[in-house]
This record gives sequence, C-alpha cells and structure tokens, in this order.
Amino acid sequence: MKKLDAIKQIGLSACSLMLFSFSGDKPKEHVRPNIIYIFTDQQSAKMMSCAGNIWIKTPAMDYIASNGIRFTRAYTTNPVCSPARISLMTGRFPGGFKDDKGNFVIENDGAMKVPSVSEEVQNTTIASFMGKAGYELVYGGKEHLPMPLTPSVLGFINISRNDRDELAEITANYVRGKHEKPYFLIVSLINPHDICFMAIRDFGKSDGEKKLLENGKIPLATLDKALKIPDGITREDFFANYCPPLPPNYEPQIGEPEAIKRLIASRKFRNDARKNYTDVDWRMHRWAYGRLTELVDGQIQKILDALKESGQEENTLVLFSSDHGDMDASHRLEHKSLFYEESANIPFMAMWKGHLAASRIDSIHLISNGLDLLPTVCDFAGIKGVADPRGKSLRPILEGKVAKWRKYLGVEDEIGNMVVDSKGYKYIRYNITGIEENLLDLNKDPYEKTHFTNDPAYSTKLGELRKIMNTEWFPIK
Repeated sequence: MKKLDAIKQIGLSACSLMLFSFSGDKPKEHVRPNIIYIFTDQQSAKMMSCAGNIWIKTPAMDYIASNGIRFTRAYTTNPVCSPARISLMTGRFPGGFKDDKGNFVIENDGAMKVPSVSEEVQNTTIASFMGKAGYELVYGGKEHLPMPLTPSVLGFINISRNDRDELAEITANYVRGKHEKPYFLIVSLINPHDICFMAIRDFGKSDGEKKLLENGKIPLATLDKALKIPDGITREDFFANYCPPLPPNYEPQIGEPEAIKRLIASRKFRNDARKNYTDVDWRMHRWAYGRLTELVDGQIQKILDALKESGQEENTLVLFSSDHGDMDASHRLEHKSLFYEESANIPFMAMWKGHLAASRIDSIHLISNGLDLLPTVCDFAGIKGVADPRGKSLRPILEGKVAKWRKYLGVEDEIGNMVVDSKGYKYIRYNITGIEENLLDLNKDPYEKTHFTNDPAYSTKLGELRKIMNTEWFPIK
C-alpha cells in the first residue's frame, strides 16, 4: 500500500507541474498563446452590461467576461491618457519619467514631451521582453505616447493608425491570417473617448480647445450620432424609459478637497459644465457615453468574430481593459484626471477558452493595469518580465491558483497620490494647494459622497494608509 501511495503521489505531482488543465479526456497542447490586448479609451469599470449596467448592451465585452474572468478592483496608474499609456509600454509609473523641462510626468502635456528614456527602460519595455520571447509585435490604433515610447520606435509592426471601424477591420484581417510564430497584438480603440467633445464644444474657448474642435470633425459627428434620440420614441418616453437617470453621487462630495476645485477651475470648460449643465444635459451626457461604449463594443465584436473564424480562439489569450474612466455626471463632473472610482477604476478581463475557467468575477485582488500587464503577458510568453518590481503577474490568479498578492495599490495623478486598500478604503494625499488628506470608505460609502478623514473611528486606518503611502508607494520627495 505504501508503494502504491507513493506511485499515486508521484502521479499527482507530475500533474501539478503541467502548464494547462485537462478538459474531459483531451489534454491541452503545451504552447505559448497568441496574446491580444484590446483597450478602449475613457471607459469606466461599470460601463459594461456584464458589470450590471442596465443602460447599455455590450455583448462583445460580455463574451470575454462569460468565457473568462472579470476583475472589479482594477485601477489605472494615472487616470489620464498619455501617462496611463506610458505605463502600458513600460510597466512603470509615469511619474518616474521627466519631460523636456525636467518635471516629473503626471499629466498629458508633460507626458507627450518625454525626450528620451534610459537604456534600462529601453531594455525592459513590454515590447523588448516580448520580442526576446520570440513574439511578433503588432500594434494598431491610438498611440498618444512620447516619441521614445511610440510603437514603431519600440519595434512593433504598426498595422493601422486608425482607431475606429477601419482599425477593427484591419485587425480582424490580421487575426484571420496565417502566422509562423505567436503574436502579441495591441489594439487601441478610441471610444468612448468622443464623449470628451461634449463639454469642450459647449464651453471651450481657449485656442487649444478651438483647434481641437476644428480638427475634430469625425469625433464630433460620432458624438452627435450618439446624442440622437432614437427614431419613433417621444422625448417624454425617452427620458422616462431609455435615458439613464442621474447617478446616486450626482452632487459634489461633502467636504470636496480644494485640490479638485483648483483642477476644475484650471480647465474652464469643466467648471462651466459643472455650473451650467442642467439635469437634462447631464442625462444626455450619460446617454451618449453609453452609445459610444456600445459603438466600441461592436468594433471589438469584429475582432472576436475573426478570432473564432481563424480557428485560433483556444490558442489565444485575450485581455481587455481601458486607460482610465470618465466621471459621467458623478459629482457634476465629466472628463477624467481624478481619484474617484468613475475615473480611476477601470475594466480588466481575461479570456483563454479551454485554458482559463469561465464566468469568474474577482472582487478581491487589486489589479494595476499599468504595472501588472507587462509581467502578466511575459509570464504567458515563457519569459520573466520585470520593470517596476511592484508589478505582478496575474497568471496564477487567472489559472485559479492561490497567489500571494498585494494588500495595497498606488495610483498617481497631477494633483496628488492615492493608496487603495484591499479592504475597501482609499487614502488620498492631494498636494497642489498644500497637503490635503482624504480617507474614503467604499464599504460604507461606495459612491464617495463624503469622506471620513476627520472621523476618530478611522484614525487607525488613516495612520496605516498614510504609512503605506510613505513607505511603499509615494514617499514625500
């Protein structure tokens, strides 16, 4: 019996070392998957029907969720376009880079003016690692990156600079094609970002905003189509049954930090929208945001359909996320750049049919899109990828294994820094009007209507997260 037990144990150990699980009696081939990373622009985590949003229908995103895993606690490294994209390419916080004036990169303008990157960064980008792993590097769509980190400079084949329907078609054709080696394909779609043009058109007066509108014929036309009330529906019926209501956190946060007021005031169109938009205007904003999200979902569907047609769906890992969200009337705000959940909490999903368990929702692990994507794709490619050592491969979680994981996660932006706690707390240190602290409790107040910074019952948690920020994430310089 002892000998038989030993043989069984050896057999079990051998099985535990296999890369993939068995499905019925058919073993999965030990191969490195193709990897497709699809990401949208300005999509909040809850802007999917699979996330419980009843005001939109996103069948393509829902398909990824139903055949894989959806994380509810995923965050951007910085809730604005270019800084978030620097993280995507480098696996690092954008604040670790400097612009052409020597300032740390924390917002769009400076992020686009990074003149160079170190040799260490060059050798540890997501492209560098995946190239060393023998993958074909392919990129299509919006870039919004400084020159040293553009896809072509990093070694990607750029299949399209279009970021709309044409990109979806070209990407679908690429996916259907024959490939001699595995590919790493990044698909950067623009929408629902066109929602940005609503307040800019209504209130923008600066030269930069006027130029943006002059050059924005396609996004403006797309926005107008999204704002249209469907034919055959009366205005009364539309607002009663079709148009999303105002959000539960429609009013500004009680005790709103001065730093937020300063940021809004610095961009007059945002301030004007907050003061002048009516309830109907805000509801129309939410309606259009939903239609733009459905538009990009349709483009994703074309790519997923092509993957099925190629016969390679079970040989391809599909990852889906966004660079940041949009406030979408919460706290009477639109656009991004804030630590509120609507702006900083983003979708993150993974699907590999036949290899990863389906229909899983993970509300436990804190995920950083910018820090964790690089080590994750490298892990599946069979190579160890390390940029910021605080980044972690999601592979153990995706494969249903027990993983030692972070309890806290850092996020930065142009008005301060944030630490998110796995137990549902958020500590923010604003720094543009002096130091302001903000402690939020998503368990008690999921819509962030108020804060608990000065509540004696939270003093221990405040001290804990203040220490974590200072020691693990953002030491005061």
